[in-house]
Amino acid sequence: MNRSVWIHLLNFTEIIVLAAITYFAVIKKMMNVEFITFQIPASFLQLNTIFLSILIEAMPFVLIGVLIAGFIQIFVSEEQVEKWIPKNRCAAVTISCVIGACFPACECGIVPIVRRLVAKGVPIYAGVGFLLTGPLINPIVIFSTYMAFGNDMRIAGLRMGVGFAAAMIISLIMSLFFKKNQLKVQPHQETIRESKRKASFFVRVWDMFKHSIDEFFVMGKYLILGAFFASFIQTYVSAQSLLQVGEGWASSTLVMMGLAYVLSLCSEADAFIGASFRHMFPMSSILAFLIYGPMIDLKNTFMLASVFNMKFVISLIVLITITVFTCVSFLAWL
Repeated sequence: MNRSVWIHLLNFTEIIVLAAITYFAVIKKMMNVEFITFQIPASFLQLNTIFLSILIEAMPFVLIGVLIAGFIQIFVSEEQVEKWIPKNRCAAVTISCVIGACFPACECGIVPIVRRLVAKGVPIYAGVGFLLTGPLINPIVIFSTYMAFGNDMRIAGLRMGVGFAAAMIISLIMSLFFKKNQLKVQPHQETIRESKRKASFFVRVWDMFKHSIDEFFVMGKYLILGAFFASFIQTYVSAQSLLQVGEGWASSTLVMMGLAYVLSLCSEADAFIGASFRHMFPMSSILAFLIYGPMIDLKNTFMLASVFNMKFVISLIVLITITVFTCVSFLAWL
C-alpha cells in the first residue's frame, strides 16, 4: 500500500479515535447526575440525525462510484476512450446522456466517475451529459417515481423526458463556453505508466483498489462538509417560511427547486418526498423538484467544487437552474 494511502488511513483513524473518546467522555459525564449542568438542545439532536441520514444514504453510492473510478483509471486507456466517443459534439452529448440514463448512480457517486472519464479524455460537455442524466433518469429512479406517485406513469415519464431534454440543452450550451477539461488536477499528473498497463491482472486490481481508496478520501471529506451544511440549513431554516413564499406558480417552482438543493436527497428516494407536496404545490413545481435535485444539490456542489474549476461549477449551477425552470415553466404553460 503506497504512502499516501497510509497517510489517509492514519488521518481517518485519528479522527475516529478522537470522536470516540469525546463521545464516551460526554456520555460518562451525563450519566453522573451531579455533573449534569445542561441539556443537549433538541435542534442539535435533529441536526445530528439529518446529518447521519444524509451520510448513510449517500455513502454506499460514493463507494460504488470510487470503485468504478478506480476501474476506469487502471483498466481503461485514453486510446479506448477516443474510440468510444464520437468526434461530433451533438453525437457525443447524445451518447453520454443515453449511457447516463441507463447507469444507476446517485449524484454523489457519479462525480468521481465523471472526474476519471474527463481525465481519460472524455470531452467536458459529454461528461456533463453523463453527470446530469445518471442520477436523474436511471431505471431505479424512474421505478421509484412510478411507485411514489401511486403507479402514475405520467409523472415518471415527464421526469424522464423533460430531464433528458434539459440535460441535452445544458450539455450543448456548456460545450460552447468550455472547451478544456476544467479539472483542477490536470490529466498529465495522473497518467498511468505503460509498465503498469502491462502488469499482471492481480497487480492491476490491487492498483485499482489503491486508486479507489485515494478517491474515496478525496471525495469523502467534501461529502461530509456538504452533508453538514445541508443538515444545518434543514434544521435552522424554517420550512414554513419557504412554503409561504411559494404561492404563485413561478415562486412555487423556485421554492421547490430551492428545497431540492438544500435537502440533498438521494435521487432514488426523492420522489417519495416530492409526492408529499402534491396537495400544496402544482405538479409543475413538483416536477421541478424531481429534476433539479438529482442534477445539483448542496452536498454535490461541494464535491464538484473539489474536482472542477470554480468558474465551471458556478456556470453549471446557473445554467441548470435557468434551464430546469424554463423547461418546467414551458410545460406548465402548455
